[in-house]
Amino acid sequence: MTREVWPGKPYPRGATFDGSGVNFAVFSQVATRVEVCLFDPRDPSKEIERFDLPVSTEYTWHGYVPALEPGTLYGLRVHGPYEPQKGHRCNPYKLLVDPYAKALHGEVDWSQPVFGYTLGHEKQDLMRDERDSAPGMPKCVVVSDFFDWGNDRAPDVPWRKTVIYEAHVKGLTMRHPKVPEHLRGTYAGLAHPAIIDHLTNLGVTSVELLPVHEYVDDSFLSDKGLSNYWGYNTLAFFAPEQKYASRKAPGTVVNEFKAMVKALHAAGIEVILDVVYNHTCEGNHMGPTLSLKGIDNASYYWLMPDARYYLDFTGCGNSVNASNQNASRLIIDSLRYWVQEMHVDGFRFDLATVLGRHGKGEFSPNAAFFQIISQDPVLSRVKLIAEPWDVGMGGYQVGNFPSPWREWNGKYRDAMRRYWKGDENLAGEVGHRLTGSSDMFQSARRRPQASINFITAHDGFTLHDLVTYGHKHNEANGEFNRDGADDNQAWNCGAEGETQDAHIISLRERQKRNLLSSLFLSQGVPMIVAGDEMGRTQGGNNNAYCQDNELSWVDWKLDERRQALLEFTSRLIHFRDTQPVLQRRRFFQGEHIWDSEHKDLTWFRPDGTEMGSEDWQKPFVRSLAFLLGGDAIPSPDERGQRIIGDALLVLLNAHHEAVPFTVPPPTEGKRWVIQLYTASDELGPDAPVPPGRFELVGRSMAVFRQVSADD
Repeated sequence: MTREVWPGKPYPRGATFDGSGVNFAVFSQVATRVEVCLFDPRDPSKEIERFDLPVSTEYTWHGYVPALEPGTLYGLRVHGPYEPQKGHRCNPYKLLVDPYAKALHGEVDWSQPVFGYTLGHEKQDLMRDERDSAPGMPKCVVVSDFFDWGNDRAPDVPWRKTVIYEAHVKGLTMRHPKVPEHLRGTYAGLAHPAIIDHLTNLGVTSVELLPVHEYVDDSFLSDKGLSNYWGYNTLAFFAPEQKYASRKAPGTVVNEFKAMVKALHAAGIEVILDVVYNHTCEGNHMGPTLSLKGIDNASYYWLMPDARYYLDFTGCGNSVNASNQNASRLIIDSLRYWVQEMHVDGFRFDLATVLGRHGKGEFSPNAAFFQIISQDPVLSRVKLIAEPWDVGMGGYQVGNFPSPWREWNGKYRDAMRRYWKGDENLAGEVGHRLTGSSDMFQSARRRPQASINFITAHDGFTLHDLVTYGHKHNEANGEFNRDGADDNQAWNCGAEGETQDAHIISLRERQKRNLLSSLFLSQGVPMIVAGDEMGRTQGGNNNAYCQDNELSWVDWKLDERRQALLEFTSRLIHFRDTQPVLQRRRFFQGEHIWDSEHKDLTWFRPDGTEMGSEDWQKPFVRSLAFLLGGDAIPSPDERGQRIIGDALLVLLNAHHEAVPFTVPPPTEGKRWVIQLYTASDELGPDAPVPPGRFELVGRSMAVFRQVSADD
């Protein structure tokens, strides 16, 4: 029996179930024919039916199939020119993933003919391969958008209150003893009360998940028995990664993801997704044909003037051309879907500079993609974070993204690491970074929260390893320790790797506290990596992208030192939350505001005198202090009332020896108390500050809070 296919509609793109049937819509400017193939859910390698999309409207092929239901497995075949020299790679022998598929079932099998050309042929990618790739391809799943969201609401955490926790769905949950074994490594595991309790007790407001878009394991990793653990190898921009589903039935991953978001929202925690729209898993001209390459290669990717080859701004073989209206539309539609249907609260864009390239590939803060987002009533209101670099010419664009974007501040990371390991000529740099990086953001009338501050991220050393290893140890990756960054600004504190030396252990614990304290006492938005609060180690591996094992998973078995670090980090985060002066929405002026007791910001030398311009130029400035005026905050609260908080005095000593600090006198009727001291838990919180002088232990940091003399 021939299936009835109605004309259907060109929008929305993808496969849309309306309760009575499914509308299919696929964009391709070069296609001459588009087929939909249906597969047996009991044997997804078996094609059971095929039909054409009967109508093309402005390059969108569409058709409606009555009585088709959710759970249907399908794929696409696109007929059209196979002319790589002209940028066209259509090949109907290759089953393709619908770019708008909302779920996938199955994985790419590299032993099957998933390449559009004949491997090993002397003509390379110019020779079309005519073997069917369907047995080796994941199948798209028709899903229903229905989900009982109840009274779910976005936490809508203000940027000034935001504390980001970067985590991997599997890595965070896989070893937690209170998460049931069948839920470990899954979205349901992340929604478990044990995980949520940890997040709320720690005080973070927003979980930033490493990529959860459906991705592909690289063949070269599979050959070595490894996998793409991080997931920066996207195949489908709408589909949540099925590996993290506790149930494996086709399409069930969608509702499990939604249930996770709902549970986190109920705890007041936002969900931010790390998204990879800059490239796909299809690689360069020698890569596989899995989706966009076979649908409309020239529309979706940046191509060289010789259109056979790809412009690669990513180091991954290809770059998505967001300056093309249909590639941009795919990304924008995906973002809206994740906000409106999946209820996520924001996005961190991997290699975001790629998305701002236009013309011949140059970056512009006025690129069409940025303008579309700024005008979009949905996307302009969620959290947007750029990783503001790529590997192309002019790729480092920190400080140059337009409002409302925030940016990962790599300069902050480098300055703090260098300062605490004792490098010279850093006074001015550290001053800028601690106070919100006004040198990068103020001229464009952006705010301190434009800077996402971090010491560590998923890519690189963990916090523990940063103070334990002087160089990378990536042998487990199978690349002879050649992969990963060589310049880590790390210091092992006197011994490479783990040690029993009590002095070195004490110094390392202090350095971890110094780095964390600097982070949460800085203006801007702090971000920490899952496990850093508990001293997680990767054994010196600074590129664990392929380590889906205990090397990468968070270890929840805490000894005394790791438990103490967790408690310190939690105190630090909660302290920041109570201090308005650490959440400023405007940059410092170095002046009295209103009738304030103190200037909004004052810098001091250890002898208690204010720093002058010549002090910032001295090479050996490793010890300094700054005072934040708690009553010198120019921005009013949400009700227009003046904000008054505590005055804070912060002492920093990156020198290896103790330095005596002359403590500036508090205002009349007030006194200083010790709030935090990285060298000792015995002093603070609220321990009185000895009058006059305070000797700050080498490589340590202290925070004093001004309180009433009667308190």
